[in-house]
Amino acid sequence: MGEALLLRATALRKTYRTGIWPRRRAVQVLRGADVRLGAGEVVGLVGENGSGKSTLMQILVGALDSDGGSVDRRGALGYCPQAPILYERLTCDEHFELFGEAYGMDAGDVVGARQDLYDLLGFDRWADARVEALSGGTKAKLNLSLALLPDPPILLLDEPYAGFDWDTFQRFWALTRARRDAGRSLLIISHFITDEERFDRIYDLRDGVTVAR
Repeated sequence: MGEALLLRATALRKTYRTGIWPRRRAVQVLRGADVRLGAGEVVGLVGENGSGKSTLMQILVGALDSDGGSVDRRGALGYCPQAPILYERLTCDEHFELFGEAYGMDAGDVVGARQDLYDLLGFDRWADARVEALSGGTKAKLNLSLALLPDPPILLLDEPYAGFDWDTFQRFWALTRARRDAGRSLLIISHFITDEERFDRIYDLRDGVTVAR
């Protein structure tokens, strides 16, 4: 893998099989998708609903096996799934503690990073609130923050700003620029992109293949 590349996916294929005989059928979602992520760049992945974006993301993070192709990665990654994976009866602070332990972080580092993320995304007043009491937008902030907590070199974000208000949307992009300037690599999935200038490169996922704009 090239010196500046942090992630390279080549010729990824994935087929889902549904139903039972004699109505069993195969749906080929990925037909040879390629993705390259270099250090210090923000890359977009755009596709219609059902185009295979989330399938591709799950393969990149190792949550789903592909039927073919390869994924090479240099360094740890943070993953923000489209649907928040949170525990209803835990508070925001408790989520940070739990995930920090899973990441192998020092307790003091967790506290410092947690406060930075509360400040950056503007939800520190919900630190002691259980997830069951949070709005959808605040859950999205927590979901994103848990991916950012260890400041990994690779960030894979699936519709990360869905549910954000305008202020939080601007905060997200300020945070993204700071991560890029620090040499981090970010892949952001969306079903549409209006601000192309925010991205260094954009892939369109069409008929199971990624096409560079």
